[in-house]
Amino acid sequence: METTEKPKVGIVEQPKKNNKNKIVIIILSAIIVVLACLLIFTGKKMYVNITKEEKAQTKNQQLQHQLDSLLVEHNKIKEEYGSLSGKLADRDSTISAKADEIQKLIASQADYYSIKKKLDYLRGITQGYVSQIDSLYRVNKTLKDENVKIKDKFSKEQEKTTELTKDKEQLSEKVTLASSLKAYNIKGIPVRLKSGGKKEDVEEKAKRTDRIKVVFTLSENLIAQPGAKTIYIRIARPDDKILTVANDDDHAFDYNGQKIQFSIKQDIDYENKAMDLVMYWDKTDDFIAGTYVVSVFTDRYLIGEGQFVMK
Repeated sequence: METTEKPKVGIVEQPKKNNKNKIVIIILSAIIVVLACLLIFTGKKMYVNITKEEKAQTKNQQLQHQLDSLLVEHNKIKEEYGSLSGKLADRDSTISAKADEIQKLIASQADYYSIKKKLDYLRGITQGYVSQIDSLYRVNKTLKDENVKIKDKFSKEQEKTTELTKDKEQLSEKVTLASSLKAYNIKGIPVRLKSGGKKEDVEEKAKRTDRIKVVFTLSENLIAQPGAKTIYIRIARPDDKILTVANDDDHAFDYNGQKIQFSIKQDIDYENKAMDLVMYWDKTDDFIAGTYVVSVFTDRYLIGEGQFVMK
């Protein structure tokens, strides 16, 4: 009799279960590997992006630094040259406008090389500005130096002119003095009239004197202006009172910028030769005893003085 063996169910099911676990593990491992790769790739990508951003910021900072340096140097030049910078106002406005444009590009993180190009262009403008303002400075300095030289020369010419004027005035004064006449041998002679005034005697006493006779010689002078001249005589009493007909302008003449009274005047025709003159003062009041002074004038100059005494 044949015996039929039943299959061993437990032994067959165990391998199948192990195979399934292996598959799950493989799948999970693959997923882990994929995720790991994705993580590494994403990390690298993030690192690259961060690095690029940091480099971009560094470049922007460099550009900003260069722009700031240009503007600081530009403003320094403007302050240093003062009013001269006003003559380059158009160029200064261009520099400011270009600087504002670059500043906006840096803030917006525009293309580095585009900003760099504009910055180099701006640098060229500022260098040209410096060159122009330096040229203006040198021209202005040259003009100032020439102006100083001209003023110095003008001052020296003025000094020369002043000296020449003084010399001319001194020469003119010398010529005037040299051409002026002189009166010498001036005498005042008290006289007493006799025979109805036809005869006169020298008198010493004041109470008996009728007139004063003034005699003098007018000098020869070849460089004096010849022609009509007026001779003025002033006779001062011992009390300094001037003997005169009246104290008015008709009996006065100009001397040193003022009007002074005269005692006698006489018109003469001078011919550059010595002349002996006689002039009289007739008594209007009693004479007083003492020393009298006779002064002779012509052409507004005092040309001589003399004294006499009455008892």
